[in-house]
Amino acid sequence: METSTLATYHCLAFVWYFFLAYSITHLRAEERPSEVFLYGGQWKYLTVLNLVLQAVFYGVSFLADVLRLIKKLPCAKSVISSRDLLFSVLAFPVSTFVSISFWTLYTYNRELVYPKSLDGVIPLWLNHAVHTAVLPFALLEILATPHRYPAKKKGLILLGFVAFLYISWVLWIYSVTGEWVYPLFALFNPAGLAAFFAGSIAIIISFYNFGAFLNRMIWGQSKLCF
Repeated sequence: METSTLATYHCLAFVWYFFLAYSITHLRAEERPSEVFLYGGQWKYLTVLNLVLQAVFYGVSFLADVLRLIKKLPCAKSVISSRDLLFSVLAFPVSTFVSISFWTLYTYNRELVYPKSLDGVIPLWLNHAVHTAVLPFALLEILATPHRYPAKKKGLILLGFVAFLYISWVLWIYSVTGEWVYPLFALFNPAGLAAFFAGSIAIIISFYNFGAFLNRMIWGQSKLCF
């Protein structure tokens, strides 16, 4: 894809994710179910954090494209490295995890992850925008441009660290409020919850490896071109 076309795409994707993050974090207070939006507000939900992550990623991607267009190659290389790290370690695996895990649990029992009380608060289009469309966007990004993945050990350590931070945030919220971020967690005893978290980390690691596989299959071992 031409750099100018890529810049346009990344700019539009950035605006889209910024709009989604703004929309879901500025729901009218009187419409928010009290049992859902407790301590931490929307910032306790991985879906919302993923929107911010995607906005940051596409913003960095757009900046990299602009720097390439104006021939600021030394700066572009540094920004592209940041872009690739964001995409490989976070943007792709988190988007994939959010979409697949949400719809799997929703199909099994929606009350475990998305109570019916939210239907009157979050429009259907917004639900699909934040839980469905994120996966095609992630796949399209792999098709649009190659990404240089870090050494596998480094990538997995970074991904594991971020997962640990989010799990710590979830546990902190429970310790403060006595309520779980997702009703699903209340079904487990401590050992079961630990196993669930470990399984979730294993799944998101598999998505990291899947992204690396797709990137390699589509683009080979070729280096980024400037």
